[in-house]
Amino acid sequence: MAEARKVLIQVDQVKMYFPIKKKNLFNRHEVSVKAVDNISLDIYEGETLGLVGESGCGKSTLGRVILQLYRQTAGRIMFDGRDLHNLKGEELRRLRKDMQIVFQDPYSSLNPRLTVGNLISEALVAHGIMKRGSKELEEYTLNIMDRCGLQNYMLHRYPHQFSGGQRQRIGIARALALNPRFIVCDEAVSALDVSIQSQIINLLVDLKAQEKLTYLFISHDLSAVKFISDRVGVMYLGNMVELASSDMIFAEPLHPYTKALLEAIPTTEEESNKELQVLEGDIPSPVNPPSGCKFHTRCKYATELCSKECPVWHEHRPGHYVACHYPLMEKNV
Repeated sequence: MAEARKVLIQVDQVKMYFPIKKKNLFNRHEVSVKAVDNISLDIYEGETLGLVGESGCGKSTLGRVILQLYRQTAGRIMFDGRDLHNLKGEELRRLRKDMQIVFQDPYSSLNPRLTVGNLISEALVAHGIMKRGSKELEEYTLNIMDRCGLQNYMLHRYPHQFSGGQRQRIGIARALALNPRFIVCDEAVSALDVSIQSQIINLLVDLKAQEKLTYLFISHDLSAVKFISDRVGVMYLGNMVELASSDMIFAEPLHPYTKALLEAIPTTEEESNKELQVLEGDIPSPVNPPSGCKFHTRCKYATELCSKECPVWHEHRPGHYVACHYPLMEKNV
């Protein structure tokens, strides 16, 4: 019998709405951008959960909500059995040591006035773990730098003196400094050259094994997601539309949107002469999303039911969740 996996993070019916004010000639009223709209999922200890979807679907917002950088509008987020929404002030601050983030832009996410050593060690000082200027802090910082592929001579240099890949290594070292249990990688390789992307992804894989980390890996690059992820979640317009193991998602996707994303992946295989499939139509506005299934306006298999009723998120087969009225329709056409 397979050993039950421990749930580290539980996301339960979470919503994140951003209110905005709209004006016209006659009145002024408030509407909301539904960035994350009723998402439920579990992240298991020691796994990498990939999160994919088009720009604006809410991937990064969900990552920030899990870290409580944004406070959710509704729903519950549990971290190792603790309800994060109930934590405030010093309690939440102490827990932040266990939850870190690697940002998309390795330049703007680093303070240009701080040296590499200070960037990596500032959180240790802020949490009172080590004293600023101590020999212990310098040795620990150099050790973290070495594990992330940074040389000792870089300790006193500034971010502008490094390449994009080196700056992202600095960002990873900063996230790793507090010995966290969970790291959100928010498009952590998208701003890098392809050759550098592979180095950073391999570094993340190695660190995960060494430090027993849990990742939420947010990316547009499906090839990178396939390589690094144990499971993959697919988001569309604030909703989770499919979630399964990486193998299941790439071999037998159930949702038409997932299938469309996979069919749009360019291939270098000589024997493949298929034309890339392109999703037609624009992404609807998250302020005023379509009724029923939000994807029905772009889905070639949509019926009248899809425009009227929102599909139920359910486990279609063991470990494979989907929100679609006709998840196997494409195979029957």
